[in-house]
Amino acid sequence: MATKQVHLTWNPEQQFILQDNENHQIILNKPKGVSPSDLLPMALIGCTSYDVVEILKKQRQGVEQLNVTAEALQDETPPWRFRKIHIRYQAIGRGIDIEKLKQAIRISEEKYCSVYATLKDALEITHEAEVVEV
Repeated sequence: MATKQVHLTWNPEQQFILQDNENHQIILNKPKGVSPSDLLPMALIGCTSYDVVEILKKQRQGVEQLNVTAEALQDETPPWRFRKIHIRYQAIGRGIDIEKLKQAIRISEEKYCSVYATLKDALEITHEAEVVEV
């Protein structure tokens, strides 16, 4: 089993700085950083998008750009539990087969994305896919 460790440092300028073991940083708290609750849908689309691009490349699809958005529904009262995340994938390129895009999303969700695997039983996750020919 793999063990991962991340770190957080707080400083007097009211910044919370998250850092992984390779020193990549994320600054929390607005206006100069990301809202902590935004990290959950961001992690989900980051994880699936990486897989989708790699799968499409292996399938020799002419993907030149991938735009992904996540719309998250949260409770309005503490602890503001997430209830649903809807993901929109837009693959831009030449000759991309929409069915292969949908298959790549399915493979990511069912086989590769650790964030999806962790969240799928905790909240509703839906998605849609679109291909834009250039």
